[in-house]
Amino acid sequence: MTPPFDPRDHHPEATVAHFVAQGIDPGAVRRFLAAWFPRASDANLLDPRAPREPDDPFLPGGWASRRRFPRRLLEGLDQLPRLKLESIQVSPRDRFEKLLFRTNDGLPVETVLIPLHKENAVSLCVSSQSGCPMACAFCATARLSRRRNLAAWEIVDQILQARARVELQGRRVTGCVFMGMGEPFLNYDRVMTAAEILRSPIGLAVNAKAITISTVGLVAEIDRFTREQRPYRLSISLGAADDATRAQLVPVAARTPLRELIAAARRHQHQRGGRINLSYVCIANLNTSETDARNLGRLLEGLPVRFNLIDVTDPTGRFHPPSPAQWNTFRDALRRHLPGQPIVRRYSGGADIQAACGTLAGTSSPPQPLDSD
Repeated sequence: MTPPFDPRDHHPEATVAHFVAQGIDPGAVRRFLAAWFPRASDANLLDPRAPREPDDPFLPGGWASRRRFPRRLLEGLDQLPRLKLESIQVSPRDRFEKLLFRTNDGLPVETVLIPLHKENAVSLCVSSQSGCPMACAFCATARLSRRRNLAAWEIVDQILQARARVELQGRRVTGCVFMGMGEPFLNYDRVMTAAEILRSPIGLAVNAKAITISTVGLVAEIDRFTREQRPYRLSISLGAADDATRAQLVPVAARTPLRELIAAARRHQHQRGGRINLSYVCIANLNTSETDARNLGRLLEGLPVRFNLIDVTDPTGRFHPPSPAQWNTFRDALRRHLPGQPIVRRYSGGADIQAACGTLAGTSSPPQPLDSD
């Protein structure tokens, strides 16, 4: 039996074309999509104790039963899969929230709700894989034993369910970063489908400039992203200022010298303009010396960048962030060697609920420390 068509797995215009080919009026399909994507009433999917609003398409009595749309648009709607929400954690420290979902084959998927300084605004940090094969030494996600790409609908469903929760709280989603579990560029096509649903006016209508896709540095995919002129922001995680240290932190990176990665960044900046977002995880006594700052200055010479410094949050205790004095010294060195470039310390929140960068491990309890190598 052919599975029902799932709008979460397709670009909105492809969904319109699919149903138009069946003789359905395109205006009806667009109205269907406008109703299909989330409202605050969807939040009852997250809390079974909440009253069931009649405008939820996944519940009996929802808009799908009102015969507002051609029957062929509604066929199979109740058969579409959903991620199961397993737990919600809220940090008492900074109000970051972590949603732990479970896929139909039992794999964990985590989404983080990031409160922004702008009143009632939230950015979502979504996962593109369950687990991650990039094996970053400081990342708990890499230690998950089972790994796979997420389907586009699984990425979009994170967004739908998280957005429903946000709207129930009287807040709104203003951005989305693909920085959760996994390497987005290893799941390129599905991530781009999800991003298109995010930004489409008949999807979730999020500004493309508020959508960021992160990578540890897959050069072929960066070049593809550039060639296809994708409108989203690109963030590249460097990890280190030299190839040997970077290979220690990101073993897969040993295949690609930093000079090749930065060459791809230059091609992207030349085509796109503006500044390239670079992320740099700061680790005490490893990648925050004067020499590291000097090497970064040479590597990035002439490339407009926004340099984001992130303190490592390693739940296993193997790596530690620089002390305040070390951090200030490194920042000052960067300012000397990257004159005129914005150097920003990015806050990685939710550490107390394992929602910070590098701590997503598919669990609602902290991972146990590992023995040192």
